[in-house]
Amino acid sequence: MPGLGTIINVVAIVVGGVLGTLLSDRFSNAMQEALMKASAVCVLFIGLAGALSGMISIQDGVLVSGRSLLIILSLILGTIIGTIIDIDGAITRFGDWLKLKTGNAKEATFTEAFVTASITVCVGAMAVVGAVEDALTSDISILETKAILDFIIVMAMTCSLGKGCAFSAIPVGIFQGSVTVLAVLIKPLMTAAAIANLSMVGSILIFCVGINLMWPRSVNVANMLPAVIIAPALAFLPVVL
Repeated sequence: MPGLGTIINVVAIVVGGVLGTLLSDRFSNAMQEALMKASAVCVLFIGLAGALSGMISIQDGVLVSGRSLLIILSLILGTIIGTIIDIDGAITRFGDWLKLKTGNAKEATFTEAFVTASITVCVGAMAVVGAVEDALTSDISILETKAILDFIIVMAMTCSLGKGCAFSAIPVGIFQGSVTVLAVLIKPLMTAAAIANLSMVGSILIFCVGINLMWPRSVNVANMLPAVIIAPALAFLPVVL
């Protein structure tokens, strides 16, 4: 059933948020920090492995790298577009609205918690490629792996930042659900080359998410999101980048 992976992912985030809220007093700051750093390392290596698998190949027994121009164009153009339309600002405004509507107006860290968690669990190839695989092949293994990581990350973040993290399940459900529906509609256009481009550039964004987990807010990943649209679109150019 298309969408099952996203449902599992959303449930994992909610459960992680609830447990984080309940266990916040029992988890020491050292434990919270340790869980976040461990999750950061996992995300960094998942992103790095995905990116390198798309950039490096073996030709005539020699290890070669390429596709640098594709990465440059995707990330630069994506960041320009994302900054112009201010995706990060839109997420922040939605967090402020959600803060009021959920009766958490007095919780000072609610919006920060929601934005930080949303960017962390929404961005990257695991979300996009996982949703595409779910739609086209009913393979939810990627989203199952993401659900486990998101559960740990959201639980740890909720302990330190507050219950706003649990509400990151909303943008995850909307984003991944939309990708799943879109993938079904454009199935004939999703060539192997387009998916490969999406996976590689998305993996780079995953790596950036890992950087933010290790060193908070180092990279504005939200404003780089259009890159995951530009990358597959570049696959249809008459030249190979």
